[in-house]
Amino acid sequence: MSLDVKSVAGLWARGREFAQRHRLQLILAVRVTVAALSALVVAQAMHLRLPLWAVLTSLIVTQMSVGRSVKVANDYLVGTLAGVAWGGTLAILIPHSSEWALLAVLALAVAPLAFIAAFRANLNVLPVTAIIVLLVPDMQHVSPVVSALDRVLEVLVGGAVGFIVSILVWPSRAHALTTQAAADTLDLMAGALAELLEHQTHGLEGLDLRHIQGGIGAALARLNATGAEAEHERTARLTSGPDTGPLLRTLLRLRHDMVILGRAAGCELPEGIAERLTPALQKISASASTFLHESGAALRESNKPPPLESVESDFNAYIEEFGAVRREGLTRQMPSETAERFFALGFALEQLREHLGEIHRVVDEWARD
Repeated sequence: MSLDVKSVAGLWARGREFAQRHRLQLILAVRVTVAALSALVVAQAMHLRLPLWAVLTSLIVTQMSVGRSVKVANDYLVGTLAGVAWGGTLAILIPHSSEWALLAVLALAVAPLAFIAAFRANLNVLPVTAIIVLLVPDMQHVSPVVSALDRVLEVLVGGAVGFIVSILVWPSRAHALTTQAAADTLDLMAGALAELLEHQTHGLEGLDLRHIQGGIGAALARLNATGAEAEHERTARLTSGPDTGPLLRTLLRLRHDMVILGRAAGCELPEGIAERLTPALQKISASASTFLHESGAALRESNKPPPLESVESDFNAYIEEFGAVRREGLTRQMPSETAERFFALGFALEQLREHLGEIHRVVDEWARD
């Protein structure tokens, strides 16, 4: 019996851990299921001819965040209306009682809409809708006008159900997802900064630049996607969160700083210069990385940003020593490639200092909002 209890307890613990780790995915699965069932019930209650399209539309509209649902619902409705208009017009104006006539009308219906969809992926429903409007009348023995109206009604029902479910069933706000993604990106940049500064005054051994820059690039791509969804929520007045633009732009500038630091890495300075600059770089690495980590935590908790004074002090100390090395003419003894990396490092750190100040201001604004 004790073994059975332990087994059940172990399964329960693993189940809870799995649910916590994949919380958003599980919520989306529940939301999609509720949307599909609800759309079918509503479509049957309204006696729609093809409840299938109402159910499929509800699945398409129900997304991970409310902001994405707004965007998808708008695109799907626009594509449906345009496809209905084009396909319905051809079905009404061009007789297609024979097989060859039907093939010709189908080609006319699909080709231009497929061409448009090739440029606008969000309108890929265009040719699908035109095909449905054109072919369904013969299958169900209804007129093209009735088929077109049915299609619009089915999409409206499915879209409305999907959107309402996205709002009511454990809604995930894109603004909250953007905040989390930005905080994760700051944590990633903090680790990358420490690693890049560690390799500034000696060789590149052990430094995987492609992995570092690729990870930051992927994180920013995810952040830009959720940020766009958050702006859809703001436009639709579904959230009162702050504008995501300044935060996204500042993180992109930090990414550029990381790129320049990566290009400057491996600057094997003469021993005397390295002994003077390395301690200052180590202090910047520690304080700036800590600042980025704490800024990410402040974003998650909507708290005030960490103080910037110690970071400013460490940058000032490095800039002063950097200037002293230049004034003493020690850079003239460097090989051209080393000197180029040396000055690139100085420029990158100046930019980094400015952008850390921007992060401080943006996090402070988010805490006030």
